[in-house]
Amino acid sequence: MTTQAQPLAGPLSAAVANLCAGLRPQVSPATAAGFGEVLRRLSAPLQVAVAGRIKSGKSTLVNALIGRRVAPTDVGECTRLVTRFQYGTVDRVEVVFTDGRKQVLPFGPDGSIPRDLGVDVDRVSHVEAYLTNAVLRDLTVIDTPGLGSLDAASVARTEALLGGELDPVSRNAVAGAEAVLYVVTQGVRADDQQALAAFTAATAGREAGPVNAIAVLNKADTIAAETVSGSAGDTWRAAVLLAERQALTLKPRVADVLPVIGLVAESTETGGFTSADADALRGLAGLDAATRETMLISADLFTSWECAVPVGVRTRLLEKLDLYGVRKALEVLDAEPGITAGALRRRLLDASGLDGVRAKLNAVFRSRADGIKAAAALASVTALAAASGDPNERQRVHNAIEVLLAKPEAHQLRLLEALTLVSSGAVAMPDDLLEEVLRFGSSPDVAEQLGLPGRPPRELIAHALERAGWWRSFASFGATPAQSRVAHVVHRAYFLIWQQLRGRR
Repeated sequence: MTTQAQPLAGPLSAAVANLCAGLRPQVSPATAAGFGEVLRRLSAPLQVAVAGRIKSGKSTLVNALIGRRVAPTDVGECTRLVTRFQYGTVDRVEVVFTDGRKQVLPFGPDGSIPRDLGVDVDRVSHVEAYLTNAVLRDLTVIDTPGLGSLDAASVARTEALLGGELDPVSRNAVAGAEAVLYVVTQGVRADDQQALAAFTAATAGREAGPVNAIAVLNKADTIAAETVSGSAGDTWRAAVLLAERQALTLKPRVADVLPVIGLVAESTETGGFTSADADALRGLAGLDAATRETMLISADLFTSWECAVPVGVRTRLLEKLDLYGVRKALEVLDAEPGITAGALRRRLLDASGLDGVRAKLNAVFRSRADGIKAAAALASVTALAAASGDPNERQRVHNAIEVLLAKPEAHQLRLLEALTLVSSGAVAMPDDLLEEVLRFGSSPDVAEQLGLPGRPPRELIAHALERAGWWRSFASFGATPAQSRVAHVVHRAYFLIWQQLRGRR
């Protein structure tokens, strides 16, 4: 089965598609075949790889984002494989072997991919999961095995994904992963930064940066608030502060780091939280305050303490919400005893931070899907021409790309290229200028791009014009040749913002 054809993401993707179509008769058969693959990717939904360390809760977060518990979260064969979740007209699972064969399987009785596939996993390239799910119409989610796994084969698969060193069949499994959602927990380790630095879409090595990468601080409920200065003992506040510090550590590799409680998000968004669970929580809310506080000290006390709510029911609540989620639910019930099960579920979902992650996904990825896909495709086209070994072919492709980028409507591609150059360190910039350039990749909001959120239009217009002039001068006087190339792009970005804001008056 193939993914359902859909329109191109926008005019930039269409321009790159036309470029590929026009070049195919002018290049070697091998390069032309590669261009055909680029065209296929351009017509596919934006593809986001979810990566991170083992036990960081990647699959739990994938389920929450999709809104259905389809990715196995316990240790099993599937957690050792790359799994692509994409839209399909019929729900089904396809196991793709390294020799290209495919085996179709139904989803398990619980609606998830079977924990054990009944095949030799060492011969499996990846798993394709097709779902009649509206979320996946414009977004394909690629779940990857965890970095740092004790399973050498799983590590190899993930490192191959991150490094792009895949066999042809496996490469097709992750090819076109144009963006990355990186999952961290309480501590950012050196190998987290290395993994982000190494992340390259199989589309010719566009490195992770603020244009195509965000990170989430998962399991935010496990943070000890007393260890985070400024949190005032509040767990969520501690998570927000820690995420802000991690963002400073991981920048410029990511646009932002957002806190989330994946378990609570998954349970409340996938139907795991039921009216029976709400009734059980009402029973706990009826206990005296001293008993409740004692039970909430630890998981052992919560399940072993004698009370009217059966042990099995309490164990199920822990599996779905953990102690933090149970405590938040009881706080809601104390304030609103008559709240319905549906409203309680919504309040828990709000407390999980999932809406914030989705909003950032929309702002950084979905709203820029056209530019991200077009830029990744151009990187692929450049790499294919370079790999051909024919200098004439390489020059022909280079000239065609330069003609495309010279068009005013292609400025966004120039900007994405500049952001990638400075975020990867390929073009060195002083810290203050680096931060200014990266703002263009952190948000589609003009005021935030200018670094002046909430300021009146007149002030934004004046600032955009002033900075446009400054960057034009910098490009001509004082910049290195590489910096000058970036500076000209930034100058034009400010000038276009100035024109846009004046047009609104």
